[in-house]
Amino acid sequence: MALTDTAIRNTKSADKPLKLTDERGLYLLLKPNGSRWWRFDYRYGGKRKTLSMGVYPDVSLKDARNRRDEARKLLASDVDPGENRKAVKAAKLEKTTNSFEVITREWYAKFSPTWNESHGERIIRRFERDIFPWIGSKPISEIAAPELLATVRRIESRGAVETAHRALGNCGQVFRYAIATARATRDISADLRGALPPVKGEHFAAITEPKQVGALLRAIDGYTGSHVVRCALRLAPLVFVRPGELRKAEWKDIDLDGGEWRYTVTKTNTPHIVPLSTQAVEILKELQALTGRSRFVFPGARTNGRPMSDNAILAALRRMGIDKEEMSGHGFRAMARTILDEVLGVRPDFIEHQLAHSVRDPNGRAYNRTAHLPERRKMMQQWADYLDKLKAGAEIIPLHGVA
Repeated sequence: MALTDTAIRNTKSADKPLKLTDERGLYLLLKPNGSRWWRFDYRYGGKRKTLSMGVYPDVSLKDARNRRDEARKLLASDVDPGENRKAVKAAKLEKTTNSFEVITREWYAKFSPTWNESHGERIIRRFERDIFPWIGSKPISEIAAPELLATVRRIESRGAVETAHRALGNCGQVFRYAIATARATRDISADLRGALPPVKGEHFAAITEPKQVGALLRAIDGYTGSHVVRCALRLAPLVFVRPGELRKAEWKDIDLDGGEWRYTVTKTNTPHIVPLSTQAVEILKELQALTGRSRFVFPGARTNGRPMSDNAILAALRRMGIDKEEMSGHGFRAMARTILDEVLGVRPDFIEHQLAHSVRDPNGRAYNRTAHLPERRKMMQQWADYLDKLKAGAEIIPLHGVA
């Protein structure tokens, strides 16, 4: 007699297992602990076998019968349903263990100890952000060239062509590792040679669109790493000097009362003056309480006897999610140069003087550090005020007070 849900619910467990029979080999086994298991008995190759069909009520009576019927169809095709289940499970496990992400992480764990730490972090972050969400769960042997191309083109579409090329190259390394470990038969990345546009020689990456600058400044304010690095990040757009000059700044060269920073430009070995806006002075005064006893304004994390690492600013930008192709340490100079000229209408020679570029006056005299100093003071304060407005998300109307 066929089972019903009412009969199942009304039957109580006993001291010994109870067997509630349904039809065509299906039954429900009630164990003394109260658990209820669906079972299917069948014969294959002259032997009696039993197949589990799940636990009641998670698997309903109707679902259990459907599973039994599927098993009987396999038997009718001379297939052992128990062995079939094992094969399906093994195939799923193989797909999981041979997924692109699993093999990539295995490859990374094997080779990353031989790489520079920051280099390794950039590679795995690139995979996690740009590759794994699209093809990470797929078995590596099932990924086709058009699918890989579509993945790296998502990177290209945001303007990061060099990153797209690097990502494709890293994927090729993973495919070749999979071939060496007998989990893939060919490197499909080789089929994509020439599919991405070539990388053109570019200047240092820089954010120059005002709204994006505002977002960058807000990200810097929210940076949660080292306080010294955070101050360097906040000061960088205000003074727009070369990254090496910023990180090697010394307290003896800074006059907070006079609002000036005087130092020798390493590239040209010429003296230079950076007028400090009130915002820049405020940051430096805040930092002086922490590093004022050091020679350097931005000392290294391990010793006060050296300036901070030349990679500190870049690493902080990457930590904030700002890609190499979007912004660099030098990018703050390009940012200021572009916006001061195109948005604020500042005279180009004032800007060039402040950038410590080689500038000659109408009489042919070369740049000197005091050239247009009063105008540059006004420009630097105007620039700092403008950045504050961008950071606040205010609507900005171009000003031409120093034009």
